[in-house]
Amino acid sequence: MLIGEVARRSGVSARMLRHYESLGLVRPSDRNGSGYREYAPEDIRRVFHIESLRSLGLSLRDVGRALDDPGFTPSELVADLIRQTRERIAAETELLDRLSRIDAAGPAGWEDVLRTTALLQALGSKSAGRRQSAVLSSAAEETPVGALVEAALNEREPNVAGALRWALARADESPSALLAQGLGSSAAEVRRRAARTLAAIPDEEATGLLRNALAHRDQVVRRVAALALGGRGAPEAIPVLLDMVVQGRNDVDAADALSALANRPASGAGPEPADGPPSSPYAPATPDAPARAARPARPPAPTPGRAVPGRAGTVRGAPDGGSPGSAGRSEAVSPLADRIATGLVQRIARSAKDPLARRRLAQALADIPGPVAAQALTDLARDEDPGVALTAAYLLGRHTRG
Repeated sequence: MLIGEVARRSGVSARMLRHYESLGLVRPSDRNGSGYREYAPEDIRRVFHIESLRSLGLSLRDVGRALDDPGFTPSELVADLIRQTRERIAAETELLDRLSRIDAAGPAGWEDVLRTTALLQALGSKSAGRRQSAVLSSAAEETPVGALVEAALNEREPNVAGALRWALARADESPSALLAQGLGSSAAEVRRRAARTLAAIPDEEATGLLRNALAHRDQVVRRVAALALGGRGAPEAIPVLLDMVVQGRNDVDAADALSALANRPASGAGPEPADGPPSSPYAPATPDAPARAARPARPPAPTPGRAVPGRAGTVRGAPDGGSPGSAGRSEAVSPLADRIATGLVQRIARSAKDPLARRRLAQALADIPGPVAAQALTDLARDEDPGVALTAAYLLGRHTRG
């Protein structure tokens, strides 16, 4: 078979076939009387083998070794090809993402393209200071939300991460849908950054995602969601907040959130917490109150507190000159306050062998108004553990004197 026919059947140009011949990859078995190359069936099969190996990314040098060197094993070469291919895909994906972000910014001209490109380069800088400056300056311009979200999900430096959350909270376009994808990441740090960023976003979509995150498989995500929702007045966070107090995980913040919920105006206590209706022997009968209390646009600032004996911590929510629980005696105690107190009492019963947990629960009770909390503190003042009893007695004295 002449070279033209081989080229037609194999799809390899005559010029490339001659190049293969010059490299010694394929050699025509014969020449006819006119001096033209004659390719035997074995030669044609070798051409197809060459093309197959080239399709895997092998260089022509490696193709020759693979076909002619019996000692040339494929394992090491294939592993190297896999690495190179992944690097190439990563580079192409990065380019595609950058082009997509530029397109999302809706550039009106090349100046807009250059400005967005400069921002993206700054967000990817190795300098934390340069990244932070880029985020802060982006507030004065229309910045692709997707670029800020990606940066927030990958940022390790706390100051830069805080700046990114601030910028996203001020963005005209809600980033919540993009952050929802981060909650489903297989990387724990990405999931947790997504939750912390959602906690800074004041819109309803973010609040809904945080509610869903209360059942997340990642306990850190659950805690971040509960603290944020507690600040927004969402009773769904109560069970997770109660567990945080017991476990000693951000327990002071969790108790602050429970106190804020318990002392909200009694305009509605929201849905039942996951633990069910009150079952404490101290709980008065309370009607169901399904109406949900209005949520603030942003979580309130934590209330400063004072130290108490028996535990390193603070008494939260007691205004100067007042005492924990004083709000419960000046106005009607809300059903939500009784539910929170009942949840704390239930966990005291489950913590019979953990005096540290009971001490944390006693301090959380100090900020909850109403008779359920007062009776629970009275009982804890007789606790078998001296530290628990001392803490409860001190807090009970403040509770009753108020």
